[in-house]
Amino acid sequence: LIPNFSMSAFTAMLEPMRLANYSTGRTVYEWEVLSRDGEPVTASNGVRVIADRGVADAPHLENVVVCSGLDAQLFHDNVVFGWLRRWAREGAHVGAVCTGAHVLAHAGLLNGYRCTIHWENLESFREAFPDLDIQPELFEVDRDRFTCAGGVAASDMMLTEIARRHGAETAAAVSELFMHERIREGHDNQRLPLQARLRISHPRLIQAIAEMEHNVEEALTREEIAARVGLSRRQLERLFRRYLNTSPARYYLRLRLERARLLLTQSTMPVTEIAFACGFTSASHFSKCYRDMFTRTPRDERRVRDPAGNGGAAAATVQ
Repeated sequence: LIPNFSMSAFTAMLEPMRLANYSTGRTVYEWEVLSRDGEPVTASNGVRVIADRGVADAPHLENVVVCSGLDAQLFHDNVVFGWLRRWAREGAHVGAVCTGAHVLAHAGLLNGYRCTIHWENLESFREAFPDLDIQPELFEVDRDRFTCAGGVAASDMMLTEIARRHGAETAAAVSELFMHERIREGHDNQRLPLQARLRISHPRLIQAIAEMEHNVEEALTREEIAARVGLSRRQLERLFRRYLNTSPARYYLRLRLERARLLLTQSTMPVTEIAFACGFTSASHFSKCYRDMFTRTPRDERRVRDPAGNGGAAAATVQ
C-alpha cells in the first residue's frame, strides 16, 4: 500500500478473492497486506489499514500489486522501487490498481508493456512518461504486468482473472455475490458515455462535444466544430444554449481549463507547457482565463496542492 491509496480500489481487488474462496468452499487465494516498513498506511479517505509486514519481510510472492491513489506521482521511494524490481526479476507478476501505474513506471517496470491508469490521470501520466504504451482501457494485462484504472474496475479485472484460473461459473458466482451485474472486459470504456454523463441525447451535440474533448491541445474554431458535425455555426450555438445553457466557446474553454487543472495538480509540468498543452497560445492569456474561471491563478492552484513549494516527485524521495 502507498500512502493516500484508494480504499475503493483496494477493497474492489480483495473482495472478489475472498468471495472466490467462499464460493468454492476452499482457499484458492491467499494474500498479505504490505507497507514499506510494516506500519499502518492511511488511505485517501482517512482510514488506516494495518499491514501484515514490511516489504523487506515479504514471503515468496507469485503476484505483487501496488495500490495507490492521491499524489502517486509524488511517490519516489528507492527501497520500494528496488523491491518491486527484484520480484519482477524473480518472475512474479507485478501490477497496479488506480494510480499505482505511476509507481511501476517510476521503477522502470512498464517499459515495453501496455498499461493503463485512471482516466483522470491519463493526460498527466502521458506527459510524465511519453515513451510508454498507455491505453485508456479499463484494465490491461500484458504478459507479466497488469494495470487497472481503479475504483470498481479492479473488481472486473479480478473477476476476469478468476474466470481464467477457476472457470466462468466461479467468476459468475462471485459476481452475483458481489451484486455486480456484468463483468466488464478490459477494453470497455472507463468513463460514462457522453450521453449519460451530460444527460443529453442530441447526436450532433454529443458529436460536437466529443470533437472538443479530442482536440484540446490544438483547439478547433467554432466554425471547424460545426463543419465536422454537419451544422452551421448558428445551429451549433443554438444547440448548446438549448441543452447546456452555455455557448460552445464557453463550454470548450471550461473543458480545456479543467484539463489544465488536472495537469497542474497531477504533474510537475511548467505552467507555460500546460498552457500550450491545453490550447492556449500564451501563458499570460491562460493565467487570466484560469483566474476568471477558478478565482485563483495556475501557480496559486499548484501552491494550494503543494504548500511546501516542493513541486514534483523529488519532494517525496526516500533514499
